[in-house]
Amino acid sequence: MTKRFEFNWQIEVPSSLRQGCVFDRWTEEKDNTDLELNCLFKVDEYGFFIYWQSEGKDGDVIELCQVSDIRAGGLPRDPKLYDKLLTKHGEQLEEKCLTICSGVDYTNINYQHVVCPDPATAKVWLDGIRSITHNVKANNVCPLTCLKKHWMRLRMLVDPNGKVPVKVVARTFASGKTEKLVYQCLADLGLSSGKNDVIEPEDFTFDAFYALYHKICPRNDIEELFQSITQGKADTINLEQLVTFLNEKQRDPTLNEILYPLYDEKRALEIIHDYEQNEVARNQKTMTKDGFIRYLMSDENAPVFLDRLDVYMDMDQPLAHYYINSSHNTYLSGRQFGGRSSVEMYRQVLLAGCRCVELDCWDGKGEDEEPIITHGKAMCTDILFKDVIYAVRDTAFVTSEYPVILSFENHCSKKQQYKLAKYCDEILGDLLLKEPLKEYPLEPGVSLPPPNMLKRKILIKNKRLKPEVEKHELELFRQGQFVIEDEVKEDASAPPSVAAVVEQQSVKEEVSTVESVASSTTGNQQQSSSSTGLGDTLELAVVQPYTGSTTNVHPWLSSMVNYAQPIKFPGFDVAERKAKLSHGYAFKREKRFMIMPSCTEKNIHHNMSSFAETAGLNYLKTQAIEFVNYNKRQMSRIYPKGTRADSSNYMPQVFWNAGCQMVSLNFQTADLPMQLNQGKFEYNGSSGYLLKPDFMRRADRSFDPFAESPVDGVIATQCSVQVIAGQFLSDKKVGTYVEVEMYGLPTDTIRKEFRTRVVPANGLNPVYNEEPFLFRKVVLPDLAALRFAVYDESNGKLLGQRIVPLDGLQSGYRHISLRTEANFPMSLPMLFCNIEIKIYVPDGYEGLMDALTAPRAYKKSENASQNKMRGLGIEESDNKGHSDSMPTHHREAPKPRGKYLDIIFDLSTLSACICGLVVLSEEMKFNPITADVLRQEKGYQKVLRKQQKELESLKKRHQKEKLTVHKQHCAAIDKIIKGKNKAELSRDPTVRREVSEQTVQWSRLADRQRREERDLVRSHLEERRNTLRKLCVAAQLAQQKQLTARHEREIKEMNARQARLSVESMREVMNDKTLKTRGIKEGRLREKQQNNTKKFMEERKIAQMIQNREKEKLKVIHEKQLEELQKDMNAVMDMYNNEDMEYELAPKTECYV
Repeated sequence: MTKRFEFNWQIEVPSSLRQGCVFDRWTEEKDNTDLELNCLFKVDEYGFFIYWQSEGKDGDVIELCQVSDIRAGGLPRDPKLYDKLLTKHGEQLEEKCLTICSGVDYTNINYQHVVCPDPATAKVWLDGIRSITHNVKANNVCPLTCLKKHWMRLRMLVDPNGKVPVKVVARTFASGKTEKLVYQCLADLGLSSGKNDVIEPEDFTFDAFYALYHKICPRNDIEELFQSITQGKADTINLEQLVTFLNEKQRDPTLNEILYPLYDEKRALEIIHDYEQNEVARNQKTMTKDGFIRYLMSDENAPVFLDRLDVYMDMDQPLAHYYINSSHNTYLSGRQFGGRSSVEMYRQVLLAGCRCVELDCWDGKGEDEEPIITHGKAMCTDILFKDVIYAVRDTAFVTSEYPVILSFENHCSKKQQYKLAKYCDEILGDLLLKEPLKEYPLEPGVSLPPPNMLKRKILIKNKRLKPEVEKHELELFRQGQFVIEDEVKEDASAPPSVAAVVEQQSVKEEVSTVESVASSTTGNQQQSSSSTGLGDTLELAVVQPYTGSTTNVHPWLSSMVNYAQPIKFPGFDVAERKAKLSHGYAFKREKRFMIMPSCTEKNIHHNMSSFAETAGLNYLKTQAIEFVNYNKRQMSRIYPKGTRADSSNYMPQVFWNAGCQMVSLNFQTADLPMQLNQGKFEYNGSSGYLLKPDFMRRADRSFDPFAESPVDGVIATQCSVQVIAGQFLSDKKVGTYVEVEMYGLPTDTIRKEFRTRVVPANGLNPVYNEEPFLFRKVVLPDLAALRFAVYDESNGKLLGQRIVPLDGLQSGYRHISLRTEANFPMSLPMLFCNIEIKIYVPDGYEGLMDALTAPRAYKKSENASQNKMRGLGIEESDNKGHSDSMPTHHREAPKPRGKYLDIIFDLSTLSACICGLVVLSEEMKFNPITADVLRQEKGYQKVLRKQQKELESLKKRHQKEKLTVHKQHCAAIDKIIKGKNKAELSRDPTVRREVSEQTVQWSRLADRQRREERDLVRSHLEERRNTLRKLCVAAQLAQQKQLTARHEREIKEMNARQARLSVESMREVMNDKTLKTRGIKEGRLREKQQNNTKKFMEERKIAQMIQNREKEKLKVIHEKQLEELQKDMNAVMDMYNNEDMEYELAPKTECYV
């Protein structure tokens, strides 16, 4: 069962604040002062408001979510006002005073001063209000609580008689309805309805206000949803329908079912009992429309996981593994050139959760020579360094107890650096981390300490002396023997000159030359955060010169620097290299020596570097992966480029994507980058620290921030957002529209593409009911964030916005409360949206995903399809046989991504390859090449006929020879036996001798002829062997050419089919009416092309593999055929040789007489 989440957002308000107390209130703005005596101040039970009223005046309120600080003391500058208060309260006036600071940005702060009856009461109220401010959870309460909060505000804005004016109530709904309608609705509810009437507080209950809200703003948008659930058949939602709705619509299907179980009837009943007001429906286990609306507007249905508002991340990782909320030129409240410096900015920025502030320190003038903070050589006002340190001490750990980093831009002489160290030591005391922790010494290979071990600690980021130099000088300093040599002081107020620019540029060029020898990096990327341009408005060609921090550091200040030691960036290759240059490089210029810092050892975690946004972007473009790896080990700080004289900001997301920790912004400018920053750092308890994703922390993982394919181990997400309606978007009758944007990796970022239609003249409850905006593939959800922005159609003014990290977003129908430009909460403005979050599935793999998520349902659907096919007379075997006959690479689907889909795809690909080999081997219908087949070839037959002729010719010659010898022998015998009888012949030795000689001659003749015939036959057999071999090889080559031709034809057909598919994909995207803008179409086309490319590569890989296997198999067959042919011919030769051997073993003598 899904667990009930208890959202404990309320901090108990001290009873003394709820009971109230009478104070004197005064304000002072320039020449205007206001004094209100004997005001009854109270804080409501929920801690929403500080409200007050004095006799004869209207009530007034301050929202506590807008209260940034409350301070002791504060005296008026106006002498008349001071004398009045001093006369009434005496010498303890300052001890009785409190100052309440509030506002909806960080620069325009309103100060409400109160004088308490006594110092003890002042202390009670000081501690009490501090305990209930900065309640991040209260800024994320549900719409129902926001309505109650607004109702409470109306009840506090009473007239002098304590009654609620009707016109104040009517003002709430004035942006969408006529006053006449509002007054009529009030009358229908039995409340006072005249324009100048008042309502009794006891009559103006929350139930009455809630009924008025629904009467004036009926939730027709929710009515449609309600009807879709009940299918229009009932006035209530039954238990089964509610469980189905909760599981199918309100639950993220990507969530783990063990950690986030499904809703069941028991949990649905709890929801009904919590939100259903109708007792009859509650007893019947059903939910009415009112109960359904209350549920949708409750904390139960928050758009984000509310536990993310607590510190939920692991805070025991090294500092380099976190994003750190950081500020640039914190002291400025306006422009970078000619701007005003303010101590208040440090207070406001730290109270807003910032954990890294910048202090540009310069030598002060005057008799006291107090160090100052200002934007050097930019004609900005200055403030005292020690005042800033006091402000840091007072506000550093009010919002967050995690470490604060003071980034010093140190231009002071050693004499005034001593004062910097002295003030830090005396004012900050134990808050200052003066020495490294024992567990984390400053040694190579030792990581930075985790935030948990640095709670309530302040770190100084300043250049540090070499250890041996610091040790020696520090000993001298402690012994009182440290002598400060004469130094050339820099004048912070000196305006930039052309000569200075030329001089500085020349120095920078020489620095660049030396650095290029040491680390192959240029010095023009090492600008300090104090170097800013004059801006377009001044239209000057001269930009103020680069002025880096001094390297001539006082040993006491140097000893206070530990885990944030800035060095000039040596390049990623040097940072990774183990080699260390023992000596720095030096060069001489006009009798001045500039010592270049030596390259650092490998694995020095406490060394860090700062980059201007332009330098950072250059590194991102050229060495993105190296930049990410650097940030796994060491910290980096990014600051705005010098030409941002208007204090505008760059997009921090670009550098978060590279893992940069301190992406510093101008907090005084409430622009889109600042909204992203504050929206992101609102989570994890507003601690100012956010743990980077796993693959951006682990040394064994590689990450390219410009990659478009999913990251290994990270499942890509698909997000759909439907903007249905808005509530209280403006206090005027204006046309409004909503933009929805996605920020993350470059491939995930979609801006200015999704925009609703304009709803004219209705800022109260416009209904957009747009088609869903689909973010098809979010490669890295951990870094992505959605932005909702509402604009005034007439002038494009931003009416409200909200940044929601995608990894904390909840699926379903949700109300999204809006924020101001500076990310302060707005009570009533909200959007009603339907959000769907799913696992991204590539085209063509929807069926596979269905089979994985619901295998039984998928199998059931498949069986039903097969039954239908049988009904049409199509058997499964027929269909299977048809599909099997298709070439495998013709049926190949695009490769899915993701950890689990990769495994399945690999198995399916292997299976497809094996099946493909079987299919293609069956298609190789080449006739077998055997000896018998080759003997029927014309070439072989021709050789046989030629050999037959040669053999017959030889035999004829042999026959002729035999006839000649036969005649000779017969003549010789006839001559001998002439005139003799048989008896004489038998005894005649001459006859015997002649017969013996003729026998020898005839035998020799027969033997010679047999040998000649044998030799001829052997030569014939060898010729036949060679002829058969040649014919076999020729036949095999013909088969190979035939196979090659078929392969080429298949590849050509596959390429043509792939080209057609690419064109069809392009045509499909261009003709898709749901893709409304060019940017969305281009993104969709790019995704299609990427999927097609993967698919085509897989097809070609498999086709090449199958073809190679075919060639290899044919080669084996041919080799076997040649072997069989050789065996056949050898058998013939062996048979003939055996016959010859048999004759040789038993030679015969012959005589033809």
